[in-house]
Order: sequence, then C-alpha cells, then structure tokens
Amino acid sequence: MISLEVREKLISIVGTENYQDSNEMKLVYSYDATPNFQALPDAVVSPRNTEEVSALLKTCNEYQIPIVPRGSGTNLAAGTCPTNGGIVLLFNHMKEILEIDEDNLTVKVQPGVITLDMVNAVEEKGLFYPPDPSSMKISTIGGNLMENSGGLRGLKYGVTRDYVLGLEIVLPNGDIIQTGGKLAKDVAGYDLTRLFIGSEGTLGIITEATLKLIPKPEAKKTVLAVYEDLESAARTVSKVISDKIIPTTLEFMDQSTIKVVEDFAKVGLPIEAEAVLLIEQDGPIEVVERDMNHIESVCNEMNAISVQVAQSEAEADALRTARRSALSALARLKPTTILEDATVPRSEIAKMVHAIKEIEKKHDVTICTFGHAGDGNLHPTCLTDARNQDELKRVEQAFEDIFIEAIKLGGTITGEHGVGEMKSPYLELKLGEAGVNAMRSIKQAFDPQNIMNPGKIFAKDERKRVVIG
Repeated sequence: MISLEVREKLISIVGTENYQDSNEMKLVYSYDATPNFQALPDAVVSPRNTEEVSALLKTCNEYQIPIVPRGSGTNLAAGTCPTNGGIVLLFNHMKEILEIDEDNLTVKVQPGVITLDMVNAVEEKGLFYPPDPSSMKISTIGGNLMENSGGLRGLKYGVTRDYVLGLEIVLPNGDIIQTGGKLAKDVAGYDLTRLFIGSEGTLGIITEATLKLIPKPEAKKTVLAVYEDLESAARTVSKVISDKIIPTTLEFMDQSTIKVVEDFAKVGLPIEAEAVLLIEQDGPIEVVERDMNHIESVCNEMNAISVQVAQSEAEADALRTARRSALSALARLKPTTILEDATVPRSEIAKMVHAIKEIEKKHDVTICTFGHAGDGNLHPTCLTDARNQDELKRVEQAFEDIFIEAIKLGGTITGEHGVGEMKSPYLELKLGEAGVNAMRSIKQAFDPQNIMNPGKIFAKDERKRVVIG
C-alpha cells in the first residue's frame, strides 16, 4: 500500500493528472499479454521527463515501493505485471523521436516511441532499423530494449542489442547515467549499455536510447516453400545455413498453424501442407538474385513440393503479415493460448521440431509450432483452457519437457520473450546455480532495496498461473 504521505509526494512530482489509483486504472494495468496472469498495482504514474523519473525513483527507493516500467504490455512472460504491487510506470509523455542523425547513421528516441513509427521515420530518410518484433505496430522501443526483442529479420541482422549504441538510464537511487554514444568504438570500462538491454526493468529505467541505423537495402525477394513433411522443412533450414547463405528471413509454420493463419489472414497459404518456410533475402540486386536462386535449389533438393516466388511487394507483405499474425490467429481457437520461445542452434532445428511433436503426443495436448527457424527460435504454442486444471497441468509439463530438450540440444529457455515471472523457475536449467547467483549479485549491486520490477527473472518455488476472473 502507498501511504497518503507518499501519494502526495508522488503527485507533487508528476501532477495530479499523471497519478492514477482508481480501481479501473489499476485493473487495466494489472496484466499484460501473458495468458491468465494478473496482479494489481497500487498506482499508475506517467512521468513527463527524465528528471521526473529520477525524482520518482528516489522517492520509491526511500520508501521501498516497487516500480514496474511498462511499454505497451505485449510481454508474454508476465514481465510487466506488478507482481508485488507498487507503481506501474508509463511513458505516454515520453514518446518523441529526438533526432535522426544522417551523418552518424543514428536515431535518438525516448522509450515510449512505437517501434513501427520509428522504423517508418528512418526509412523516409533512406535508412533502416532492422529489429522487427511481430508486435512492432504497438510495441514501444523501451519495451524492445528491456526484452532485447528480436523478430523476423533476426537471422541476418541480429536483435535489438546489436543496434544500441548508447543509453540514458535512471538508476534505482535516482542517479542519471549516460552510457555509450554515437561511437563505432568505445571500450571505456564495463559495457553497461549491453547489461541493461534485456534486463526486464530489474536494474533501472531507460529514458533515452541512441540506436544504430544502416542504409536501406536496395532490393528484396520473397519465396514460400511448401513441404509435405516437417523434417524436410527443418533440414532445408540447416542446409541453407550450412551452404553459407544468410537470408534476411527464414520462418517456419507447421500445418496446424498454417490452417489457422490462412483462415485468419486469407492470403492463399496451402492448408494441405505439413509445413511451409517463408524465406526472404535483401541487399544488392545481384546478391538477392544469386542467393534466392540457390535457396530455391536447396528447397527443391530437400523435397519441397512447391517453391512460390512472390510476384509483387504487396504479395510479399501479405505473407509477412500472415506470419506476424500467427499468435492472434491461434488465440481465436481456445480460451487460453500459451506461447513460448525455446531456442536451439540452427543445426538442431530438425531434432527440436521432432521432439516437440513427441512431447505433444506424450502429454496429450495441442501444440502448434511456428517461429524464426533460421536463428533456431521456435514458438511452440499450446491451445488450452485455463479452467481445465488437468489439461493445464499437462501443458505445463509439456513446456518443461520442451525447455529441457532445448537445453540438451545446446539451446535456451527463451530467445526473445524474456524470463519474467513465468520462466523464472527454469532459469537455473540454463545457467546453473552459480550463474543465477552471479545475476543475483548484479541485481543486488544496482538495486539493493529490490524496488525494480521485483519478482521477475529470479525463481520462486514453483511456476504459477493465476486465472483472471
């Protein structure tokens, strides 16, 4: 609970209009995109600038009030749910593109900027920001930074951290620090910039980011390869990479996902196929043509039953949009849709796809699989009903088996969704006890009062989902 004294102090910082603690507002910000998980905050606060963020953190640190920074709430691991109450911090007043620097190929933004808005703004200048999470139409840059978001282009271009040059950060005690800058090289001390990317709001609050841009690719080509068996599609992924070709996009959907996405998007996906690969390449025209010709040959060699080339950018964009809509399409089928993102080395994709199918049979659950196959990041998605406790238990057991199998294959429990609340019990599977303890030490050093997004990343006794309503 926030006392009247503290409430008045917080209001004096941000103004009455930017401090909300009605039951309606608390309910709105009690959940994110994570299925069946909810926790009420004590208040919702919207600072207008870095100085107000600093003053808020000083007060919260003094009174040990939890604070959860939040973007658009597209998180899928309950990372932005206020598990321990306290304050949800919004950035609806801090959503400016501060500078597009064409000389240094950088853009400076505040955390509340919508990802796609920034992408469109830099592309108007002939520049390119590659990270493209599926939620980019509504997700914010601040959320992307906190989760180290990936996307369809991650195979060729990497993830959010690969494009962060510098940050302005408010630490839990209210101190404001600057890391990095518009520099191609900077080895002055510890790399605090990279430490904060993917920290899920547990170490401090990013109030500005300087991001790297690259020239916009001059050409692009898109193909859809269709398969009558899963393993041929998975082997294609490994073969393309082993042939030393790195496509921009190499996406996978199994038959269950294809059927649902086609019903949702109606773009002509082959619903009879067991699997499809969406493959794109960009760059100089001659490179695109050479690579895509070779990729088409590999697809045919690996028994693709058809390889369809998009005849226009509109057709290619429809295919990309269909793939991005997979989660939304699947969510229509059952009351509860639980999506995870186990990741393995690219060479192990075929084994992982096979293992997921075996786990599905073992636990008698429905799992649809899609994802960024080119970088080994699969999204096994369970369709269930949280009211069916017996089935939900089997779903949890299935995901535990999936995480264990991914780690056996040299992978990890999450490639882009973060640990948050939901995956914290499995972190030790990946890092070991010593690794988790090292991370705890970092958390303690930055946030000794444990006010920054407490209850996230580090495990409780068991994984729990709280059913809403």
